[in-house]
Amino acid sequence: MAEEPTVAEDSWSRLWRCIFAVTGIMTTLVIYGVLQEKIMRVPYGANKETFQYSLFLVFCNRITTSAVSAAVLLASNKSMDPIAPLYKYCLISVSNILTTTCQYEALKYVSFPVQTLAKCAKMIPVMAWGTLIMRKKYRGPDYLLAFLVTVGCAIFILYPDGSDITPYSRRENTVWGVSLMIGYLGFDGFTSTFQDKLFKGYDMEIHNQIFYTTSCSCFLSFIGLVVQGHLVLAIDFIYRHHDCLWDIALLSTVATTSQFFISYTIRTFGALTFATIMTTRQLVSILLSCLWFGHPLSYEQMLGAVIVFSAPYAKSFLRKQPQKALPLIQTDNGAAVK
Repeated sequence: MAEEPTVAEDSWSRLWRCIFAVTGIMTTLVIYGVLQEKIMRVPYGANKETFQYSLFLVFCNRITTSAVSAAVLLASNKSMDPIAPLYKYCLISVSNILTTTCQYEALKYVSFPVQTLAKCAKMIPVMAWGTLIMRKKYRGPDYLLAFLVTVGCAIFILYPDGSDITPYSRRENTVWGVSLMIGYLGFDGFTSTFQDKLFKGYDMEIHNQIFYTTSCSCFLSFIGLVVQGHLVLAIDFIYRHHDCLWDIALLSTVATTSQFFISYTIRTFGALTFATIMTTRQLVSILLSCLWFGHPLSYEQMLGAVIVFSAPYAKSFLRKQPQKALPLIQTDNGAAVK
């Protein structure tokens, strides 16, 4: 008869699983964040041409994720039939496309550190949409946390370092950049809330929802590229700049790969641990972007970053009661996980 594993062996096993999960999430999503900035802000070729077709990036990301989710469903012999009405998948897709497009377009006007800090304020639209769509009620500490994060983000955005001009960056247009980030936060909040409503209203497997929402996104983004006349231009750009093609391929690959690590982490350690890892990931992404692309930070921005990142950690460590339900978490590449 096999011996029962000892407490020490179980602890070591859990430690290695945690290291595996943290390494996977940090590696894939930090690379994803840096590649976003590189593709949208760093010129390609001798003529210093900048990639302008953000909807093409959405199309590439979604078609990769759709193919992988279909492969997972087929490999696990799970049904690929739609569980919910198709128009509900399409509604999520439209919102998700607008979310990601605003995210990429914002990088034309603000730096990646500014965008990443602004993403931390997504709890505000999520709470607003949750109240409207899900009829949720939030406690005082939730509103306090949202307020502190908003203040930190506002400080970070409004007080940039005046010398943030490098060979890889352009002067920041705060008005357009902030407008696009507000659009990103609003659409992103709706997407994750409506996905949560779809999960609770239908007995649906996560890869089923990912497959249909990303498939709809592929179709809609393809139509958008054709209507705008950007499909041929984007293909011509990557044909002339093969390094851009490899950047886009790597961006789509790490975005899809990150879903495995995200699902594994939440299933093994829970949503609270995942949220803490994601907060750490955002901090690492900002530091790496500042080092790689030469973004200087003002003292006010450092203060804003401390406020933004301290608030979620304080809530995580001070929380005594376990969560009753596993929340839906929207990732940078548009897929959602419980």
